Amino acid sequence: MVDEAAIKAAQEKYGILLRKQLERVERLKNEPDWTDYSKLDKLIIGVCGGDGIGPYICASAQKVMEFLLADKIKAGKVEIRQIDGLTIERRAEVLKAIPDDTLEELKKCHVILKGPTTTPAKGDPWPNIESANVAMRKELDLFANVRPVSVPELGIDWVFYRENTEGSYALGSDGFFVTDDLAMDYCVATRQGTERIIRAGFEHARKTGKNYVSIIVKANIIKTTDGLFVDLADEIGKEYPEVKHDVWFIDITTAKLIDPARRADFKVFVLPNLYGDIITDEAAQIQGGVGTAGSANIGKKYAMFEAIHGSAPRMVTEGRAQYADPCSMIKAVAMMMEHIGETEKAHKLNMALDVCVQFEKKLVMTGRDTGATGDEFAQYIMDTMQRPDLEAVWQGYIDKAKAKAAQ
Repeated sequence: MVDEAAIKAAQEKYGILLRKQLERVERLKNEPDWTDYSKLDKLIIGVCGGDGIGPYICASAQKVMEFLLADKIKAGKVEIRQIDGLTIERRAEVLKAIPDDTLEELKKCHVILKGPTTTPAKGDPWPNIESANVAMRKELDLFANVRPVSVPELGIDWVFYRENTEGSYALGSDGFFVTDDLAMDYCVATRQGTERIIRAGFEHARKTGKNYVSIIVKANIIKTTDGLFVDLADEIGKEYPEVKHDVWFIDITTAKLIDPARRADFKVFVLPNLYGDIITDEAAQIQGGVGTAGSANIGKKYAMFEAIHGSAPRMVTEGRAQYADPCSMIKAVAMMMEHIGETEKAHKLNMALDVCVQFEKKLVMTGRDTGATGDEFAQYIMDTMQRPDLEAVWQGYIDKAKAKAAQ
């Protein structure tokens, strides 16, 4: 027998969710213009260590960031603020993904460097609070998660534009049991949210000359929300005649990323939230592991830069946190430099990362005392950036890698 009372209660809960999403659509229709960093009297950078290995790798990355911005920090053009409050202990204490006072401090910054944070899962000793990342993306409207992956010797030069605020994660904490036998979660897509992430991907393809955008969906099964992605990509693509675009299903895409005959053809990916979360970890593993890949979370007013991996609390428990690989966070610093207009500094840091991580490997990270500490590796990168022949050395390695890939 159908439980009519359960249906009615579920309809009421669903109605509340619908109202909130429709109110969000109205806010999206009136979102602000992009922040022009060149017009700021002072750029304020917030640094949040997070928890687990977060404070360790974030501190290593901060040293690199301060090295790059030393002139502007000294001139008072850049201010760096330490913002606490994103530890799992603090968030569990107030039962919020981001404590109110911490969120208030974050909103006073223009850009944020953020270490990994723990998200409670079933069976953990922590209460069921939302992911701090998901909450920050919602609160600061960081709609574009941008993740580059580069492996020159394999001919790989990818950039992923993952929608950050909608999809299956938008209401990730708002699903519920209709009855003891029926659980429901939701997938959300708005025209405004989908359009802006697709446009961001096409703009990047045009700006960089990559000129190939792959829309990643499962629209043959998820027909409405993923179908909207496909329809809007076709509409927006007409505004970028020089940029080729096509549609791939997420399952075959995961296979083609490891297909030597196909993977070098991909350039720019645009995809919904859940698919992007999963496939960018696969892409990072091809590059050398999730510890090597940085992540940018971009909105029109704010931007946040982070590692793509988690907080690895076991490394702290086992006394190995100082050996955690900071390269993902340092890559995030490079992305921050690019975002705030420091393109030459971003280029120099990216060259140093390539030389240190992929080519010379004078120091290696093992996650244990058999390898370098995070601070030692950060110093290795800073020393490499100061080499007068860095660009020539880097170009030589790149040329050899490309020749190898072409064989």
